[in-house]
Amino acid sequence: MTLYALPLFLEDRNGSLTSGTEFTDLNDRLRLLYKRISNSSDLYMIYNLSHHSPGAYNMALIALDFGLHTITFDSGKHVVPMKKWCSKISGGRKFVASDSQEYIWTWRAQEGQEWTCTNTSGYLVAYYSLKLAGEPHYEGSSGCTLTIDEQFASLAPEYLASLMIVRWSKERGGV
Repeated sequence: MTLYALPLFLEDRNGSLTSGTEFTDLNDRLRLLYKRISNSSDLYMIYNLSHHSPGAYNMALIALDFGLHTITFDSGKHVVPMKKWCSKISGGRKFVASDSQEYIWTWRAQEGQEWTCTNTSGYLVAYYSLKLAGEPHYEGSSGCTLTIDEQFASLAPEYLASLMIVRWSKERGGV
């Protein structure tokens, strides 16, 4: 990935929690797809489409099953209950990423940020922002963005997965 000394600005194409959406970096460094597998289930996959490889849809990075409340990593090798991986704490939810560090999502902790993710030192690593009221419509975009500090870019799929869990929990309950 090209380094710009800028955070990843992942544009949320449609802002949908339940129908799936694509997150594309404005500088074309990363493209993640959050895809609902069928209309009759609450199973979603996260794919990395950055390299436009023909087999990209065959290799989901992470699977989120909101019906069974599980998250799956490494092509099914590691299945973890969502409540264990992204546990509820006072004021938010915490998870441990593949770098063995703990991260915490909080809702509306910062002005202009719907969800804010910090590490245990309080360093802002990612945040999800909604389209501002009165902002014009953008063709092919919801106006929402997931912003990730560039030094944490390798964890982007995990931030996206955990973000979807906290959003699901807040909007639909049950996780």
